[in-house]
Amino acid sequence: MTDDPEDRATPGAGAPIAEHRTRTRETIGILLTNRLSAFGLVVMGLLIFTAVFGSMVAPYDPTSVDIPARLSGPSLDHPFGTDNLGRDVFSRVLAGARVSFQVGIVAVGISLTMGVVTGLVAGFYSGAADAVLMRAMDMLFAFPAILLAIAVLAVLGPGITNAMIAIGIVYIPIFARITRASTLVVKEELYVRAARSVGASDLRILRRHILPNILAPIIVQTSLSLAFAILAEAALSFLGLGVQRPTPAWGRMLAEGRDFVNQAPWMGIFPGIAVFVTVLAFNFVGDGLRDALDPKQKSVIESRGRAV
Repeated sequence: MTDDPEDRATPGAGAPIAEHRTRTRETIGILLTNRLSAFGLVVMGLLIFTAVFGSMVAPYDPTSVDIPARLSGPSLDHPFGTDNLGRDVFSRVLAGARVSFQVGIVAVGISLTMGVVTGLVAGFYSGAADAVLMRAMDMLFAFPAILLAIAVLAVLGPGITNAMIAIGIVYIPIFARITRASTLVVKEELYVRAARSVGASDLRILRRHILPNILAPIIVQTSLSLAFAILAEAALSFLGLGVQRPTPAWGRMLAEGRDFVNQAPWMGIFPGIAVFVTVLAFNFVGDGLRDALDPKQKSVIESRGRAV
């Protein structure tokens, strides 16, 4: 059996697995004992179930047109009523959940990957790499998020794929800043210096010693960014730049309901509630994760609140 000199140089090298399991149990316990985060988890579970199995649960084809039934109010046959083309609003809301989660997950995946890599490189190497990368992030961050997304879509063209890319680009600077700030602190720790002293490569140090120890704020930001990404997708679809017809999307449904707000208010009310509840649930879970994984940030926020 090989004996890794890096493991000998790093105190407690065999302990991280057990410590990780303990921390995971503690995090779950905190989330479940916090009423708001527990509520958020329940809602998220229902929404994820809807996104995965919504097509099986939906009573109608969300794209099926039924002109004789157009603008029918909520009833037993159509719990959320029908739209201007007779399509079942309930079925379309269920189908829209899948689209929103798809866009949110892919967009956040793009921003998470690019932002974390950028932040790790900038924070670990500092110097010229830090200056160039973070100035680029500052330029992106200077633009209002929705305007930057619209600008990207103006270049790439409307559509669900381009909406994912646009939203992903918008949130790269947030992950880059969080990762860089954490990396600057962790790279000065004793165990990182010990790894350097035994000749560990930069990639090994980043992968094994720095990244695992900066995951807490990244996980918190991921949950919050999912909420923002879903909200951004709804806004872009509302403007006609995101998901295109006939694919059901909450933002597109809100745009269509705008023209019938007096005649058929349910066309906009139910997709609006879906967006509101989804964003609220992800924010509740994000706050719970922050309390569990990043208590220092919680203390800073509370102290600012008392100072106001």
